Amino acid sequence: MKKIILLLIFLLSILMCSKKEDGQTEATAGEQKLPDKIIVGLDDTFAPMGFRDEKGELVGFDIDLAKAVAEKLGIEVQFQPINWDSKEMELKNGNINLIWNGLSITEERKKQLLFSVPYLENSQIILVKKDSLIKTKEDLKGKIIGTQSKSSGEDAVLADPVNSELKELRTYDTYDQAFLDLDAGRIEAIAGDEVLARFIKANKEKKEGKELYTILEGSDFGKEEYGIGAKKEDTYLIEKINETIEELKKDGTYKKIYDKWFGAE
Repeated sequence: MKKIILLLIFLLSILMCSKKEDGQTEATAGEQKLPDKIIVGLDDTFAPMGFRDEKGELVGFDIDLAKAVAEKLGIEVQFQPINWDSKEMELKNGNINLIWNGLSITEERKKQLLFSVPYLENSQIILVKKDSLIKTKEDLKGKIIGTQSKSSGEDAVLADPVNSELKELRTYDTYDQAFLDLDAGRIEAIAGDEVLARFIKANKEKKEGKELYTILEGSDFGKEEYGIGAKKEDTYLIEKINETIEELKKDGTYKKIYDKWFGAE
């Protein structure tokens, strides 16, 4: 009788181990599966990466690129405007899957985020009104300059020696607000992304029919690159996005999107 009981226990233990292994295999397979839908968090005032057109529709370089990637992967993409101040928290809480909106890759952000391959180069620059006496970064001494809160522009100024010479570094929820204050004379310069500054400059000057702003050439805060931010554990998703971006570069789709928003090189 004891032998029968021992045999039953032995067989039961084998069965339990087998089920556990099956469960582990399914879990592993599950980890390697793409979601049916990705939710992209963005600042919907950040032209030309992601912003509202005259009809109120979301458009931009990142919008087109995300749609192209999602189409290649066979998944749905949803765009969720967020407060840029809270982008990491939105990701952590699961409200979004990705931060994809002119997000500069920095060592500090790498501590919290898993980044894709870089997909676009950028610089943090200084923009002033056309008639400004500010000609170099050194001329910012004693001046009030604006930038977006929790942005790479803010980080660049804070890390630069010029920060200690400023009268004030004023931060805004959006760059649109900073431009309004610059136009009204409440600030004297804007520190921000070159892609955004050149796009807004070109569009506002085209509308007004005259030159309005100057970007201080040779006085930037250094080169940087944009990447897509995800949770640290979403390695498979980022891996597939990386592969797809490379495919889009090879088949010419990336260049078409680039030329649409930045002009042919």
